[in-house]
Amino acid sequence: MKPIKQFLLGSILLVGTSVMNQSMAQEKDNTLSKKEKREGWQLLFDGMTTAGWHSFNQPQLGSAWNVEDGALHLNKANNNDGGDATTREEYGDFELTLDWKISKNGNSGIMFLVKEEPKFGRPYFTGPEMQVLDNNGHPDAKIIKHRAGDLYDLITSAPETVKPVGEWNNVKIKLKDAKLEFWLNGTKVVSTTLWDDSWNKLVAGSKFKSMNDFAKFRNGHIVLQDHGDEVWYKNIKIRKL
Repeated sequence: MKPIKQFLLGSILLVGTSVMNQSMAQEKDNTLSKKEKREGWQLLFDGMTTAGWHSFNQPQLGSAWNVEDGALHLNKANNNDGGDATTREEYGDFELTLDWKISKNGNSGIMFLVKEEPKFGRPYFTGPEMQVLDNNGHPDAKIIKHRAGDLYDLITSAPETVKPVGEWNNVKIKLKDAKLEFWLNGTKVVSTTLWDDSWNKLVAGSKFKSMNDFAKFRNGHIVLQDHGDEVWYKNIKIRKL
């Protein structure tokens, strides 16, 4: 092979390896890129520990939550000490992204604007929820507004973009100036405005109508629901807007 061809081939291989390594670095779980750091993102889960999380209205996170292969994993098969995993901080306007994977016939959820006080027995007394569900197996999937990606019991997500059991789903939840948006696997599936007359009518027609403090707070905790079923979360990132 002539020297110039050897040089060109070597350059191509070097560039290809560099691009591949850069891509792999960008795709590494539970990390922030330089761009994300500049934009103000913070990790809520480091992929190695449960630091920064506690069970709702409890000082520590229940031991049924553990770290498995870089994911925050709830498994109550042999351990009933779970609880709804709750962030240390509260957030008002925010953008949250994460990945979730659900077990067969499983149910969980991502709640926000949750207030943590003894008088609130469960996170859903105050916090709206993006549903996490096995649409092909859990009975809730038969109920409109209870399917994966829905603003639970309030707005049906559309189109339906959820992936089946065992596959990771990517979520973005954005709240800015009362405008709420849900994204599931790259597609916007819910868009609404909180705290206006239309919102109040939605709540009045839902199971939350008798919960006087539901969705009344302008800031609160992020909560990952313990519904008793096995579920995994990773790449949990948030930024304040």
